[in-house]
Amino acid sequence: MAINRIMRVALRALSYTDIDMKKTYRFHRTVIHLKNFHLRKLPYQTWDHVVSFENHNIPVRIFAPDDEGIQSILIFFHGGGWVTGNIDSYNRVCANMANMTGHIVVSVDYRLAPEYHFPAAPEDCYRVVQEIFLHTDLLHIPADKITLIGDSAGGNLAAAVSLMARDRGEFLPARQILLYPATYFDHTAQSPYASVRDNGTKYLLTSKRICDYMELYKASDDDLQNPYFAPLASKDFSCQPKTLIVTAEYDPLRDEGEDYGLRLKDAGNKVEVRRIPDALHGFFSLPPVFRQVRECYRIINDFLSEGSEQ
Repeated sequence: MAINRIMRVALRALSYTDIDMKKTYRFHRTVIHLKNFHLRKLPYQTWDHVVSFENHNIPVRIFAPDDEGIQSILIFFHGGGWVTGNIDSYNRVCANMANMTGHIVVSVDYRLAPEYHFPAAPEDCYRVVQEIFLHTDLLHIPADKITLIGDSAGGNLAAAVSLMARDRGEFLPARQILLYPATYFDHTAQSPYASVRDNGTKYLLTSKRICDYMELYKASDDDLQNPYFAPLASKDFSCQPKTLIVTAEYDPLRDEGEDYGLRLKDAGNKVEVRRIPDALHGFFSLPPVFRQVRECYRIINDFLSEGSEQ
């Protein structure tokens, strides 16, 4: 299937060029900041908040849809390879998400690598989720109406937080939505996943870029076998939330995301895995005028509606 030319142009504007991220990540952050500067002040009501954790504060931004009487939350972790992106650069995505789903969206500004290596990011995300779950009076939403969601590296973090929640026993999300998540540790030619080789050189996000991100993110090689770094490294996939995994046809991360869904399902969890045809990594950041984005929201809303009926 040929990739839609307009989608390719739009995604190219997201700056997934094959540069040496290990040397240029600061420049890349600056480009993202400047590109999204005009989106920082939205014609949309938001609230900024901080969650304290150890010796620092974790900023969060709360987006409420236009509908009144909202009774559900999406806690969102942004993508960017654990190295780039922030709550400002995802303003428009989160505003669209709130309106398209009718949920309150809580966007988490976790610490980035390489200044803060693993496990800083998942620990920050866990702390925010813990705060919301254990203090439901903050947003007046019951715990069973809270869903974790993230795209790419954010999908990895959502999966990691769910594993951490099971292992630590303080709470457990009812649902998680993983959008083209990174779940494995090897994206070289030796990867067991064909999509890394088939889609890893010519579809904007390259396997080299993913390897660069992971090199910046990890604290040591031991992290590669840590399930909170690479969820597929887990020895136990049981007792996980009801899960929706959405992958993109022309994404190097496609197969590992789908395999994670199979591992969860084999362990007895309720899982839905959906592949968006004619889509590339990062498509969820595009406006809903794109067919692939609208289809993704249709799948998400069906999933959330099923959860609300239980």
